[in-house]
Amino acid sequence: MSHFTYALRAAAERNRSHLCVGLDPTRLPAQFTNAEDGLYDFCMAIVEATADLACTFKPNIAFFEAHGPAGISSLRRLIADMPRSVPVIVDAKRGDIGSTAAAYAQAIFDQLGADAVTLSPYLGGDALAPFLAYADKGCFI
Repeated sequence: MSHFTYALRAAAERNRSHLCVGLDPTRLPAQFTNAEDGLYDFCMAIVEATADLACTFKPNIAFFEAHGPAGISSLRRLIADMPRSVPVIVDAKRGDIGSTAAAYAQAIFDQLGADAVTLSPYLGGDALAPFLAYADKGCFI
């Protein structure tokens, strides 16, 4: 079993829950829209309110990418500041040719610090292999 699998099981047992908290910030409440760190603050408020209930957090990367470099910076910071006792699945649905998939895997696991990722299998094994090479991480296909 991977480190991710153990971490997920431990969080589920500790919190007596199988709740996956999705972070899809499509529209921010008014109190977060004008703040420089509104995206981060909004999502972190959800994390803090649900950390004792969740077995995983799942930020959708698209909603952070839509904010450009600042959004990616917010996502990186959010993942770094989440409780380490609750694993993070980056909802990316990636699936591309081998070299591109390798870059995506590096970005998601090494740069963002995610524990797991969602993937799209339609391009076959070559699209998945770079992610699966991270044996301690989780992949949802």
